[in-house]
Amino acid sequence: MTLTFDITHVQGDFTLQAQAGTGEGLTVISGPSGSGKTTLINLIAGLTPLQDGRIAFGDTVWNDTVAGLFVPPHKRRIGYVFQEARLFPHMSVRANLVYGMGRVPRGERAGRIERIASLLRIAPLLERRPANLSGGERQRVALGRALLSDPQLLLMDEPLSALDAALKAEILPDIERIRDEARIPILYISHAMEEVVRLATRVIALEAGRVVATGGPEAAFASALDGSGARAGAFIEATILEHLADEGLMRATSQAGTLYLRAASVLAGQSVRVFIPAADIILSRGLPEEISALNRLSATVMALTPGTASVMVELDCGGARLSAEVTRLSAARLGLAPGEKVEALFKAVRLAPETLYRVSSGLESIPAR
Repeated sequence: MTLTFDITHVQGDFTLQAQAGTGEGLTVISGPSGSGKTTLINLIAGLTPLQDGRIAFGDTVWNDTVAGLFVPPHKRRIGYVFQEARLFPHMSVRANLVYGMGRVPRGERAGRIERIASLLRIAPLLERRPANLSGGERQRVALGRALLSDPQLLLMDEPLSALDAALKAEILPDIERIRDEARIPILYISHAMEEVVRLATRVIALEAGRVVATGGPEAAFASALDGSGARAGAFIEATILEHLADEGLMRATSQAGTLYLRAASVLAGQSVRVFIPAADIILSRGLPEEISALNRLSATVMALTPGTASVMVELDCGGARLSAEVTRLSAARLGLAPGEKVEALFKAVRLAPETLYRVSSGLESIPAR
């Protein structure tokens, strides 16, 4: 089912003017703070009255200000997961889940609870109260409650922003399972590049109330240096050639050249996409003979984008594109300019399994061995 919107909405001195569409899978709405992400999904949910424009889900028009059409939020069949879990503290986990099932016939509720509890690994928690849950457990229960509302669209507003790194790592696989198994279109707000890279099948990048990029996860990196703290980088598609078991590595071939990756649960012959952070790449004139970095790719400088203290260098590696972030001083000392030949060096140990994705209709992260 496709969601489409063409809207203009003014709040004080901020104007959101956005036109885009989404399809199946998980669409990340990305951008810096204040770019209009939450405003956009609140308009889609019907929680904020639309001032001008049109929002439609499939053949159903939810908003059309010209025609005077407005479908209220409770009739849009949307599940909404907020930054905080927002569970009822006086209810058990099971009761919190049941609360969201108003549209589900009573005879089907028990079976659905068991399926969702298994999917999200919360079956042992059903009789607990929220006060006795960790932050990650509470957020998984919130996800379950949203899914049990029988939604046709799931909205998630930075659901991991209140969690520390360990809890994020714990819950990310659950969101992946929802994406891959629930078969519900998802709009997911995040400005954390790690989440975008791992979860997105499509990206809508916002900046100052405007859509600046749409498409695959690569679109999010076109404007990555936006002051949001996003980690810039690029994808390279590669095919695994062999496992180097004694070294804990895999050797792969790509358009850019040979790559060495940390070992992961993926078979030889499998095509993967690997995310290479721009800050991890070292540029050199000529190829140093004695250096620990295993990945050494010949490149041509395509463009340079100066920042406050660094320069983003766009590279062509045999047709594959990479981005390298270097200091302004280093760029000057190397004499970097479009057309110049350089070597791009980076460590295999920096290419962790969580930045490796199988090539498929969507992106599937690959667990470590």
